[in-house]
Amino acid sequence: METIKLREGDEFIKLGQALKKAGLEGSGVDAKMDILSGKVLVNGSIEERRGRKLYSGDVFEFDGVKVKIEK
Repeated sequence: METIKLREGDEFIKLGQALKKAGLEGSGVDAKMDILSGKVLVNGSIEERRGRKLYSGDVFEFDGVKVKIEK
C-alpha cells in the first residue's frame, strides 16, 4: 500500500487532488471522469464525489492501487 502525506497544517485533501498527488491520474479532468464513473473506492465503498475530503487514516483505491492518507 502506498501513502501520501497531508501538507503541514492541512486537515484533509480532496479525492481528485489525492489521485493526482499519488501519480494515478495525470490531470483533474481524468480524475473527475474516473471518479464519476465509479472507478474509485474510498474506505472500501464507491465514491463519486471528486471533492470528497480525505483525512488521515482514509484509504482510497484506483486501478488496483491502494493509497493511505497520513498526517
